Amino acid sequence: MHDDRTLVEARLKRVLTERIRPAIYPESVPLEVGVWHAPGEPVPVAEGLAAPREPIAVGTPWGPPWGTSWFTVTGTVPEEWQGRIVEAVLDLGFNPEKIGFQCEGLVYRPDGTPVKSLNPRTQWVRIANPAQGGEEVCLHIEAASNPIILDYQPFKPTLLGDKETAGTEPLYRLARMDLAVFDKTVWELAMDLEVLGDLMHELPVDSGRRWEILRAVERALDALDLQDVGGTAEAARAELTGVLSSPAEPSAHRISAVGHAHIDSAWLWPLRETVRKVARTASNMTALLEEEPDFVFAMSQAQQWAWLKEHRPEVWAKVVKAVATGRFVPAGGMWVESDTNMPGSEAMARQFVHGKRFFIEEFGVDNEEVWLPDTFGFAAGLPQIIKAAGSKRLLTQKISWSQTNTFPHHTFLWEGIDGTRIFTHFPPIDTYNAQLRGGELAHAARNFKDKGAARHSLAPTGHGDGGGGTTREMVARAARLRDLEGSPTVTWETPAEFFAKAEAEYPNPPVWVGELYLELHRATLTSQAKTKQGNRRSEALLREAELWAATAAVRTGADYPYEALDRLWKTVLLHQFHDILPGSSIAWVHREARRTYELVIEELNGIIDTAQRALAGEPTGGTLVFNGAPHERHGVPAGGAAPEAPAAAVQVSPREGGGFVLEDGRLKVEIDGRGLVVSAYDLRAERETVPPGRAACLPQLHQDFPNKWDAWDVDEFYRNTVTDLTEADDVRLDGATVVVERSFGKSSLTQRLTLAEGRLEIDTEVDWHETEKFLKLAFPLDVRADRYAAESQYGHTFRPTHTNTSWEAAKFEACNHRFVHLEEPGWGVAMVTDSTYGHDVTRDVDEHGTTTTLRVSLLRAPRFPDPETDQGLHRFRHALVPGASIGDAVREGHFINQPERRVPGSAPVEPLVTVDDDAVVVTAVKLADDGSGDVVVRFHESRGGRARATLRPNFPVAEVVTTDLLERPTGEPERPGAAIPVSLRPFELVTLRMKRAARPAVSR
Repeated sequence: MHDDRTLVEARLKRVLTERIRPAIYPESVPLEVGVWHAPGEPVPVAEGLAAPREPIAVGTPWGPPWGTSWFTVTGTVPEEWQGRIVEAVLDLGFNPEKIGFQCEGLVYRPDGTPVKSLNPRTQWVRIANPAQGGEEVCLHIEAASNPIILDYQPFKPTLLGDKETAGTEPLYRLARMDLAVFDKTVWELAMDLEVLGDLMHELPVDSGRRWEILRAVERALDALDLQDVGGTAEAARAELTGVLSSPAEPSAHRISAVGHAHIDSAWLWPLRETVRKVARTASNMTALLEEEPDFVFAMSQAQQWAWLKEHRPEVWAKVVKAVATGRFVPAGGMWVESDTNMPGSEAMARQFVHGKRFFIEEFGVDNEEVWLPDTFGFAAGLPQIIKAAGSKRLLTQKISWSQTNTFPHHTFLWEGIDGTRIFTHFPPIDTYNAQLRGGELAHAARNFKDKGAARHSLAPTGHGDGGGGTTREMVARAARLRDLEGSPTVTWETPAEFFAKAEAEYPNPPVWVGELYLELHRATLTSQAKTKQGNRRSEALLREAELWAATAAVRTGADYPYEALDRLWKTVLLHQFHDILPGSSIAWVHREARRTYELVIEELNGIIDTAQRALAGEPTGGTLVFNGAPHERHGVPAGGAAPEAPAAAVQVSPREGGGFVLEDGRLKVEIDGRGLVVSAYDLRAERETVPPGRAACLPQLHQDFPNKWDAWDVDEFYRNTVTDLTEADDVRLDGATVVVERSFGKSSLTQRLTLAEGRLEIDTEVDWHETEKFLKLAFPLDVRADRYAAESQYGHTFRPTHTNTSWEAAKFEACNHRFVHLEEPGWGVAMVTDSTYGHDVTRDVDEHGTTTTLRVSLLRAPRFPDPETDQGLHRFRHALVPGASIGDAVREGHFINQPERRVPGSAPVEPLVTVDDDAVVVTAVKLADDGSGDVVVRFHESRGGRARATLRPNFPVAEVVTTDLLERPTGEPERPGAAIPVSLRPFELVTLRMKRAARPAVSR
């Protein structure tokens, strides 16, 4: 037989495109269209439905950036369409390639009932099946003219990312507004041929199955009259029955399809638009569930569900009904799909507390699966938090984006810093927007790294970010691929059903220990500094607000601000979403975030002030120092208050050759005439910190123009060029503080260097007006270290300082929370920070030996998606602590983030709880969320060793019980004595709930 394969394949492509798909709607009539353009921000649905309309014709431009237009389409079903399927085809001017990143619509019936969304791949609305001739049609469309930010030149700077700079020119042109006959047989034929054509291309050319499909396709095309597609479609389908009914091989890979619409809670659109994206998608998916009995859809992010309940009750009602069927699934158990590198310990815990509690309270659903497909890497402290929240499984896809190394597993156990293991799956389909096309499925089967031991993988299926979710075409593909020779099998299943099967078939999967580092998007640790500072400050204040409010409630009977704290936590958690906190959203998002953090910080300071004044009592001329940190400071106990103690004196003298010398009895620091630290001598250890001939606290400037993903990425070649900012405009004394002023480019930098209790405090102010530059602060350290510690949630993770392998070399920018610590046996150095996250560590060898350089990342200046990223004034606080142990690093990190507060008063405040071992760090003291008045205390071992400690509640306790993060008992209640012994394994996390022996009633 002659090889006519390419001829038939080309024939199939053209016939599908030019004849079959156009014949899906063989007849149509235009609808009449009216429009009302809402002024300013979106209006309530009732207002949009009632607003007056003006006629608008197809082809007319509409929609300024970020505008809303309400269209009404009306018409009559022709009498000759009696008994047929009729749909409205409504094209707002969609770009078919920019799914989820452009205009969108939500269709309503005249009574305000939501129907479904309009998107580039779902432009239809079912009118009737069967239709009645003469039936009147009226639909309303709430259309959003969101601009395409990520366009064909994807990272070009644009002013469209903020309503204030986007302009008013219309972006779209109304394309099609028709009533049409839907020929289901032709549509089914298109689905048959599409699935078989996709499968055929993935099979080996010498495969008999490929040629069987080819010949069947050829017969089907021969049976099709191109001038009467509708009349001959059934005959064409009959020729395909045989190849579509041939079952899959017993060894075929098994794919669990989960309907999905990954919706970023903010990204290339503001938060207010996400509320509408969620409403559109939820409407679409509830409608599809009604039509497709096998389909299953999962939606994560409790915040998005809460938005529906608050803002779109008409959509919420449909969702609640769908959840009751078990096929619209609350997934993930987190408030948002947050970043997991930068959120602090308690914030990461509260993502699960608030997320899981919402689903439990609303639906009785307690998720065991964590759903994080798009987060930019996973901190090593996360497994313990997942377990402590009552979950045990994790799904993500993002690690497949790593540039350098291919992750060796798709199904495995992930082990965190404390030894907790979580069953984890990376879908080998390598997308969280699968369409169930043949190429995707074949890739999943080929790519699956655990074949031979396991056979199941998951495919999150649907268009995200406003693309409308899963389509009826995807459901049709799944139906044909359920059991089809040559293809993996496809079954709609919930995440829980998939994980149950995956765990059952793979009882001993491989183990991955430590962080899941994404070898991409490393610059998200630095972009949008004010967003990151707002997060860090809010986290610290939330901890303080809970601590002092709880103390005031127990000690004085003051009201505990349950509702305010709940609301403020949720606000901060929302802004930890993986495109807000990482700094990768449009200007509008970060402008609003800055204002939101200002309001959060103001309110939290008010809560703290109220509680502390209640505790301090009437002013008597004295001053109380409140210590919110978890370690004693200046004689003030952790979580308590005492009169202020005098500070140690610092001696200042001129340095020979220029500059100044600072000394406090523990540390002697020399700052030269350039304003650089050339010596930091540990007087107690008789040890120098700065290598010979080197200078620390050195600002360095790099060119920063990554190959793509500007706000997200810093590519390793940025290190090829560097400018040391050694020239000082002024180096002077201000009391015992050395002030250094520098200017560079269009920017200026002022540093204040102060000695305090053996640490060099560095206050850096930058007036930043550079573009595509990266500013770092370098600290060469005379330490030989093969690895270093960086704080993570409830502990720290170790990273190598060398680059022996490609895995180590790829970690050229990494995350820390409050500290980075390097040490040789017996002596170490800590760098602590109140707001920065990104850093790098490198090693050098010269004639003096091996040294290690730590550089903290301060500012970047990418131009996409926010062309004005970080322009303006910034302030950073760091401290260098020579001679620090890992325990010192933990303590100093808390001190810089929880500064003391001074309040008029003289009566000391006893802490609610005390712990007699500094290795045990209390991260939360609060009242129980249920309003019972119980005191909840959360603590962990912080140094990576064993700890035996005594926890003393300084109030009457009737009983104490261990709980999970949601404050649900995990053990049996006990009646404690005056002291509670605790024994902790390395980094172990514990939550105790204490019922007070006698307390007044607490109302919420």
